[in-house]
Amino acid sequence: MLDLEWKAAAAADLLAIIDFIAEQNPGAAQALKDEIEAKVSRLRVHPRRYRVGRVEGTREMVVRPNYIVVYAENEETVTVLRVLHAARQWP
Repeated sequence: MLDLEWKAAAAADLLAIIDFIAEQNPGAAQALKDEIEAKVSRLRVHPRRYRVGRVEGTREMVVRPNYIVVYAENEETVTVLRVLHAARQWP
């Protein structure tokens, strides 16, 4: 099983998304946070399950149609690089 690392930008992205949603619907915000964290934790076992990313060396997991987790993996670690709303430009 691979190690899991969250870059500061990814953690900040997730917090900003959850804070925004929580203003209108705290329950939905918590459900999305839980879903993202659960799916990301499964990357430790199946890091190549999701599509090749638009940026070389990355992969992209679509959590819901509007939310994408961008990550990279090597022999030892899965690194979560960003958590983005699909409307946001990446990179």
